[in-house]
Amino acid sequence: MNLSRIIERWAGHSPSKTALHFQGSDISYSRFWNSIDEKTRTLDVSKGDRVAWLGYNSPEMLVLLFALARLGAILVPLNWRLTAAEHRTILEDCRPKWIYSDTDFSAHASSLGVPVGKPGKNSDSEGTDGDDILIVYTSGTTGKPKGAVLTQSALLCNGLNSIHAHDLTQSDHILTVLPMFHVGGLNNQTLPALQTGASVTLHRRFDPALWLADVARRRPTISLLVPATLQAVVSHPAWPGTDLSSLKMMNAGSMVVPDSLIRAFHARGIPVGQIYGCTETSPIAVVLLKEDAASKLGSAGKPAPHCEVKLVEGEVWVRGPNVMRAYWNDPAATAAALTADGWFKTGDLARVDADGYYWIIGRSKDVIISGGENIYPAELENVLADCPAIAEAAVIGIDDPKWGEAACACVVARGKMDEQAVLDLFKDRLARFKHPRRVVFLDSLPRNAMGKVQKPELKRLVAGA
Repeated sequence: MNLSRIIERWAGHSPSKTALHFQGSDISYSRFWNSIDEKTRTLDVSKGDRVAWLGYNSPEMLVLLFALARLGAILVPLNWRLTAAEHRTILEDCRPKWIYSDTDFSAHASSLGVPVGKPGKNSDSEGTDGDDILIVYTSGTTGKPKGAVLTQSALLCNGLNSIHAHDLTQSDHILTVLPMFHVGGLNNQTLPALQTGASVTLHRRFDPALWLADVARRRPTISLLVPATLQAVVSHPAWPGTDLSSLKMMNAGSMVVPDSLIRAFHARGIPVGQIYGCTETSPIAVVLLKEDAASKLGSAGKPAPHCEVKLVEGEVWVRGPNVMRAYWNDPAATAAALTADGWFKTGDLARVDADGYYWIIGRSKDVIISGGENIYPAELENVLADCPAIAEAAVIGIDDPKWGEAACACVVARGKMDEQAVLDLFKDRLARFKHPRRVVFLDSLPRNAMGKVQKPELKRLVAGA
């Protein structure tokens, strides 16, 4: 048995039911399964082969995922916001046999040094639930991307956690707008909805006007947004007049969601649940149900039913079949993140209240979350370190009214240097969303006796600058 059975079974039970709606067209479960079957027959891959995908949200990506699952091969979804240099680093690590892309990225994909996918004959291998199915890259604290390896069974277990979190049934209709190169867009609701036999309306990219229009027009029951997209929706001129009555709940997928955004939906009669987790946990680990949305506003919720969660010296640890198998090709990072008995150390700090609800209070990992995207300061600091005009530099997160957080470069220059000169260093090196939104010049960086930069003190200095 493999992951693709969830489509095959629903194609048998409800062949004419809409599985996906995309750009004005309905795709039934029967048609979806036929596309997967045809793709399986023409994929030139063997068990364990990696295949990269570069593109916006589309049914084509999902067809490729399920076809690879049937063959025991692995999908590597690429973040389309990254530069070619960043993509090459990832591809050199996982060494895919092929790369597939949508038409918007065909030229970019062809430039990455990986053969573009073409029809061929596969080895007739058969995938199983225990096989790896996804390698999802997330930047590490050292600046080197790490590929979290998720098995087919991890996705199925995560689906069960999602069914619990959203009270998913066959009658539900999911509106997916977050990018499916992230586990948030792919695994939080999209795959679980298909696992349940529900219907999914899929947007290529998030657009607040289109989100509001499709809530009114297509009448979804559930959708998932992150703080930056929540803000975009609430701030849109159409927000006050849009009929949102079809939504039984919203879900917010982020570590910390501003109360004001949650209250804006609550004021419209729509409870906002929360999902806490990370790429390495598929991602669902802690959930706030819609029944608790008002009484525990701001809480991440309680552990999902198909995994274990505990605090170790305040740090959140997660164990269960939804947890990644390993980091691809990185045994040292794997050993640092996973204990011998299977606990994944998230690096996030939390407290648990008297009722058993988790409240995320900070991060022990030095990560900035901007508009739902992770930015690791080490990546930016590596770029700054390459510049001879900079004596030393550090990157911290600062509050940003639009994105929640943004990167700020704290620079000690050797001579005269302006902000634009610093910002220009990041062009073609890192994705635009990772670039600093602010540059602060200092005479020196605060350090402790061991020479380590004291980032809390740095944040205090920047706040007063």
